[in-house]
Amino acid sequence: MNMQVVIDANTRLVVAVGRPVPGNHNDCTAFRDSGADRACRGAHVMADGGYQGNRQVIMPYRRPRDGGELPAWRHELNIVHKRVRARVEHAFAHMKWWNTLIELERPEAGQGCLGTSRC
Repeated sequence: MNMQVVIDANTRLVVAVGRPVPGNHNDCTAFRDSGADRACRGAHVMADGGYQGNRQVIMPYRRPRDGGELPAWRHELNIVHKRVRARVEHAFAHMKWWNTLIELERPEAGQGCLGTSRC
């Protein structure tokens, strides 16, 4: 099961939860098919490297194919990106601890929740 959960990095609150999709979907496809992309339209969304090719999200810079080093400015932006992503990953850890994600995977949860009322 692939759950797309969008979390505000500043408040650590859930902003949107997409519909669960089968686990064999890659992250880019799951983001689109779950409806999370529509819930985040117009917002700046940071994601990990699994969303490669998705132009709707901000991802860290990858090393050049020739194996060279990243320019200093890209390296600095990656550090900022990692700090923001760490806050989001901590929020995921709390959700897993309290079994919130399991609640959202149940069929009666429908299309998930938008906002923070149930999450």
